Amino acid sequence: MGNRAVFVLSGPGGHTRHRSSYGAVGLDLDLLAGPQAVLPFLRGHVREDDWYPDDMVEAGVLADQTRRLLLFFAWEGPVASLRTRAATLELLRHAWPGWEVRWLYDGQTGLRAHLGLDPEEIPAAVCPGPVLEPDDEEFDDPDPMVAVVTVGRERCHVLADIGDHPVEEGPALLDRLRGAADHGSHRLRADAGIHVDPERRRVGWWLNTARSHARTPTARWPGWTVEFWEDRWAEHERASGGRFAPPAPDRAAALAEVRDHALERWAGPRGDTRARIVAAHPHWVVGQGFSPGVAAAEAALARSVIEAAHAAAAGLRPSE
Repeated sequence: MGNRAVFVLSGPGGHTRHRSSYGAVGLDLDLLAGPQAVLPFLRGHVREDDWYPDDMVEAGVLADQTRRLLLFFAWEGPVASLRTRAATLELLRHAWPGWEVRWLYDGQTGLRAHLGLDPEEIPAAVCPGPVLEPDDEEFDDPDPMVAVVTVGRERCHVLADIGDHPVEEGPALLDRLRGAADHGSHRLRADAGIHVDPERRRVGWWLNTARSHARTPTARWPGWTVEFWEDRWAEHERASGGRFAPPAPDRAAALAEVRDHALERWAGPRGDTRARIVAAHPHWVVGQGFSPGVAAAEAALARSVIEAAHAAAAGLRPSE
């Protein structure tokens, strides 16, 4: 996997497009610096007239300064993890006051659509991940890269979350899973999922990341009702009767984890900034957990993350 990112800045005079070959990973943490720091940072990247193919862009941003609208997506990072996604989005909305912050589930396809450009042609070939066995080593990870498939309230299969979302297979997904390993249930986290109800001919699906053309799988399920749940995995849990039931995110722990990721992101060339952040916020115990017991402490931590992002903005430099 590469690290390509695309940035679009839109205003009264039109829009400019910029690209980074190495700027996808950590983009969600950089965005915490807020518009005053981030917009010049994005604008400092290389101008680009051509587009990367939609399925080769791992992260992207469109900042519409006229509408005060921030659209973005990423394939990995705290914002793409079921455990820390809600906390990261909460922090980002605080960091961009007065802006609408919206996730692009269809990645660069959605970014192009916002600009009124034609999307790329939908690929005919579909390449979802293979079915995993119950003892696969992937499940040793706290955030296993898996997509969960439940069929009715009887079966649960787990696929490697690589390639296309299983919803894009259409009914052929059921044929592929016939005879495949049945996990019974999945009570760990996941990146994506789909519930198929063959009797009612209904499909519901969700994801935490982004897929090109993510909003267009209905045509692959002729005669079925297809519902996109965006990142609402709880819909999957209800529909499957609990066969998919991941642990609910801990908001305070998630805020602390984003804090740790931010400190790690701002280390190295940003080490001086990191030292100032730690000195200014002694309640941040680096490398250890942080579990505030009251809402006021959670709010203080959220503010600290955003303040630290603003402080770190001085260290932001465009990547090639």
